[in-house]
Amino acid sequence: MKNILVTGGLGFIGSHTVVELCKNDYHVVIIDNLSNSSIDVLDKLKKITKKEIAFYEDDVCNKEALKKIFKKEKIDAVIHFAGFKAVGESVEKPLKYYRNNLDSTISLLEVMDEYACFNLIFSSSATVYGKPKSLPIKEDFPLSTTNPYGTTKLFIEHILEDLYTSNNKWNITILRYFNPIGADKSGLIGENPKDIPNNLMPYILKVVTKELPVLRIFGDDYDTVDGTGVRDYIHVSDLAYGHVLALKNKKEGLKIYNLGTGHGTSVLELVKTFEKVNNVKVNKEITKRRPGDIDACFASCDKAFKELGFKAKYDVEEMCLDAYNFIKKNTN
Repeated sequence: MKNILVTGGLGFIGSHTVVELCKNDYHVVIIDNLSNSSIDVLDKLKKITKKEIAFYEDDVCNKEALKKIFKKEKIDAVIHFAGFKAVGESVEKPLKYYRNNLDSTISLLEVMDEYACFNLIFSSSATVYGKPKSLPIKEDFPLSTTNPYGTTKLFIEHILEDLYTSNNKWNITILRYFNPIGADKSGLIGENPKDIPNNLMPYILKVVTKELPVLRIFGDDYDTVDGTGVRDYIHVSDLAYGHVLALKNKKEGLKIYNLGTGHGTSVLELVKTFEKVNNVKVNKEITKRRPGDIDACFASCDKAFKELGFKAKYDVEEMCLDAYNFIKKNTN
């Protein structure tokens, strides 16, 4: 498998995965509609990788656009990132999320089937575990969701399971991400959402650069070490490399893996680490809980280590250093 289509390949996780794919001599083809990404990233990817990358500005919901790509590029496998991903917005605008995330995936699968491309890696999420019964979270835990964004991920997982049951030619890997932060060591690419961020690290960065006045921490009465939510933060470059390992995996069929570090870090712990390693102060305030959030969530990564050889190598301090390095290099 050499020609890899990356949907949403200019986004945060997609762009870092493109870097890892190029390092491993895959030919990358990107489709991205630029709804939450920037065309500047393409030049930066070419600068980092020193490789030619085919790019199509289009929507994954557009089947005709997909067919042209499959016909021209002879795609061997697809890594599917494209989709809306803001938990809070999904609670406010559920139909927007169901329409986009489900429609794009079904359109993609239909075109893959038409062109006999049966190799798919799907970008899922730890949100499919809902409020976990215990920690760390294993892949065979019961699934439920607490917000429409998570529900779209869970619905897509069900679609993929049904698809595999209908035709065992499909080779599908579902990767359940925990909380990616950090940035490429070059400082050229990282996370810089267009609107007010929904995730913690880009929010911290916009406060530090004075784009936003204060970091709002949603709730300090959770059942955790300091009352703030606990999450499994993973360096985005570690997460990206997990996709390369999934591509190289000899095991066929339908596989599901958690990608995280196996360690939980609270919101306040992350903020304090960021302040310490970067020698800056983050202006913050505690506000009320956000709908759809849970107390704690961190992964068991034993299965990914055993079957893929996956193990995160960067710690939270390095994630904080790399995230700030990206912002310093890319803002005035």
